[in-house]
Amino acid sequence: MLEWFGAVFILLIVAAIWPASKYFGISSQPSSGVQGLVNARREWREKVLERCIPGRDVGAGQSGDGSPGESPSVALICKPSALANYLLKHCVTFCKLRPCPTWNWRASPLLQSIFGMCWPYDCPIHFVRDHLQLSDDGIVALDWAVAASASIHKRRRTSSNSTSPILLIVPNSFGKITRNVLKLCEVALAHGYLPVVFNRRGQNATPLSTVKLQQFGDPADLREAVRYIRYRQPAGRLYAVSESTGSGLLLSYLGECGSSSYVTAAACLSPVFRCQSWFESGPAWPFHWALLLYQKMWLSRYRTVLGDTVQTDALFSSSSLRTMEEVLFCRPGPKAAPLDSGGGGGGGGGSWDAYWERNDPLRDVDEVAIPVLCVCSQDDPVRGEPESSLPLELFESNPHFFLLLTAQGGHCGFSSAPLEGAADAGVWSHQALLDFLRATSDFFAAEERAKHAARRRGLSGSGKALRHRTVSTCKKVPVCSHNIHAIYSWQRSYTR
Repeated sequence: MLEWFGAVFILLIVAAIWPASKYFGISSQPSSGVQGLVNARREWREKVLERCIPGRDVGAGQSGDGSPGESPSVALICKPSALANYLLKHCVTFCKLRPCPTWNWRASPLLQSIFGMCWPYDCPIHFVRDHLQLSDDGIVALDWAVAASASIHKRRRTSSNSTSPILLIVPNSFGKITRNVLKLCEVALAHGYLPVVFNRRGQNATPLSTVKLQQFGDPADLREAVRYIRYRQPAGRLYAVSESTGSGLLLSYLGECGSSSYVTAAACLSPVFRCQSWFESGPAWPFHWALLLYQKMWLSRYRTVLGDTVQTDALFSSSSLRTMEEVLFCRPGPKAAPLDSGGGGGGGGGSWDAYWERNDPLRDVDEVAIPVLCVCSQDDPVRGEPESSLPLELFESNPHFFLLLTAQGGHCGFSSAPLEGAADAGVWSHQALLDFLRATSDFFAAEERAKHAARRRGLSGSGKALRHRTVSTCKKVPVCSHNIHAIYSWQRSYTR
């Protein structure tokens, strides 16, 4: 009920302010600075237009009502490679985004974002929670999605011999389980995946057993959770999907672990790349206010226990996301260790810039060793202007990163215009990322078959064939430096 009141309140604010911003906006001639910004945007959009994916349903360079437009419906920006060509050929969902007409509420990026992030959803699936005790006695939670028909057997464990693929979902860094995450779990479950949602310390009713909170880009807890998932489901392939600011944690994990991440492929929905500048400037004010209020609400549960290690007065009187993050992790409390590099909600220290040197999601991006799809929208009101918030050079130079850029979609919205006779077209981004994961797995399987066939031909052929074998066939298998059984005693893990 509280979620419904919050959603209605936000809609009332938008309904009151949106017409005013339309009719009372600045209508004077643009200055030279504004004109330069407009020219930069035009050049940026022309650059994106060159990478437009020709679609069967919606032509490139057309808006939702069929009129010519400056931006393509969907553009795939990446470094040319065999995998990129395979994706363009086999991911038919990429070119099936149906833009909404301008009169439809889905055409508004603000309303789309609010609907996907704040609007309640009566989810038909249920979750079975595992409480995992970490090596420092902290606790994180893993919520396994199960069908409603199996809800009466919540205590039943999935067989460790199951070969079903696992979809690890990392929600936003504020811990809010949004409508977007719930619908993704529902769609993934219908496609044969085993969805599991990662919950950070203290978030989403996860017990806070230590005074340490997880820093923005610290992948230590996620690394332990992934090892537990691999221990429970050793036969199934692991995929990962992140939402919004949760992409910072996933990208940090993939960069730090490299080829030892245990993940086959990953996707990020509406990621925030330039996180330090995002915290400093903040998103659009309705979202800034909502995120700030939500974070204060869940932190207020631990005000007493965090009082010795965090300046709680400054924390709950903060008026910006930067101030709150800085108080939590950069300003030690009265009884905190002054040089605790682990930081965290208790005992943090160091400057703001030093904090982001340790937590920038792109700090180890060159070490990422798996395909990563980033689904973004040009009209994202939370991430900011695409010209300054999207690192196009990353996707143009790194063969592991693929940017699927849409003209419309908002932040974690991506609502597609429904077909005739259909009430709802679903969320296009969910179908696109599942299509990407499937196509990536098929590509790897085809490459392995071709490699084995080449080996057999080389062994049965002449010595000339052996001389032309490349060193890639002798590539070492990466070994994780951690002993999973030496670190953990799985019997100690709390389970609900």
